[in-house]
Amino acid sequence: MNEKDARRIVETLGRKNNPSEEELFLFTDAMCFLIKKNNDPRDMTYLGGVYYEQHDFDLALKYYEMAADLDFEPAICGLGYIWYYGRTGKRDYEKAFMYFSKSAKLGNLQSEYKVADMYKNGYFVERNYNKYVEIIKELYPKVKNAKYLNQPLPEVFTRLAKIYTKEGKEKEAIKLYIKAKDFLIQRIRNNAFWGDINIMMWLTDDLYKLKKFNINEFDLYDLFYLFTKPSVVSFKYEDKTYIVRSELEDGNIAIEFNGKWYRKREDFFTKATIEDDLLLTQLYFELYDFEVVDENANKSKKL
Repeated sequence: MNEKDARRIVETLGRKNNPSEEELFLFTDAMCFLIKKNNDPRDMTYLGGVYYEQHDFDLALKYYEMAADLDFEPAICGLGYIWYYGRTGKRDYEKAFMYFSKSAKLGNLQSEYKVADMYKNGYFVERNYNKYVEIIKELYPKVKNAKYLNQPLPEVFTRLAKIYTKEGKEKEAIKLYIKAKDFLIQRIRNNAFWGDINIMMWLTDDLYKLKKFNINEFDLYDLFYLFTKPSVVSFKYEDKTYIVRSELEDGNIAIEFNGKWYRKREDFFTKATIEDDLLLTQLYFELYDFEVVDENANKSKKL
């Protein structure tokens, strides 16, 4: 392998939303070649992020640390996440606060809201809800006109929406949730990262605590709400009707679609595919005519 071939593999496979195991192996092999050849912290962080998405957190830690040793700020933020959530088996809030604080001082908005979270939860620092609110409200004008999908608009908007809900500003909170949802739709369509899927799930749960669900008009991500209990939903793609159902199984909801079962709501959104292995999330704008269906009567029903 030479550098030109490695870059070609990275550029080609790095754009794939649902790579096979073989493609993932080729991609990581090419990245390792480039890192060994160039010692570039951008490549190290990129590969660390791929391993993070694949839940291979030990390797994510390895490459984040390599890049952080070269003072690469995004990797420093990544290390904050590793230790905040204890991805390698042990939480270390002192390390998390150190990395997030360092990254935030270098201008990383993502790290800023994680520092805020640590004040809210009292992780390593003394619990201080007012400090949390102050940081989140200061972040709002920095992200409200976000143009790039990696900017933390949904993360800040959903936090601010919860603050507004607590303050009794429910209409303002609903507007923030809807704007955050629109932004997440685009982000997930580009890359169905499980972290963003989780944000969408929590957002939907919180939104419908404030807003009445419209049974006559809903979309793919509203299935998060519907599938908190047994439901059957139909939708169309290219004039073909598909059925997805949720069932209660051992006290938990399981989802069946296209001959496959998913044990969690978030698993369905991360992995469910249609023809040609296209993720449903990739096809969001091409899915239509969502209906809650009564299988027995073969017609729509109200919940």
